[in-house]
Amino acid sequence: MSRESACLTCGACCAFYRVSFYWGEATGAPGGIVPSELTENFHPHLLCMQGTNQAKPRCVALEGEIGQQVGCRIYENRPSPCREFVAGDEGENAYCNKARANYGLAPLIPIKEVA
Repeated sequence: MSRESACLTCGACCAFYRVSFYWGEATGAPGGIVPSELTENFHPHLLCMQGTNQAKPRCVALEGEIGQQVGCRIYENRPSPCREFVAGDEGENAYCNKARANYGLAPLIPIKEVA
């Protein structure tokens, strides 16, 4: 059974949390995949996505309107925190629902797949 991810209409996490990751994930390093031009230095060993290290964060790669329709323009090359973030309808994740609440969106309830 296939279904569309709630992330395609949400995007709250991309505009609520800082996205920081090891510098080796960026294209400036051998084997890196995250576009370096969309990152900024955060710590001697960490980068973050531009726009996420602000009082009101919003990732530079996020396109669309939060809570309506969104997309990541570097989805295939997104950093590890984004790859590892679990949407609230895919499993328990209080961080997802905290970001959603910030934008007035209802919490997601994990959907159990039936075989």
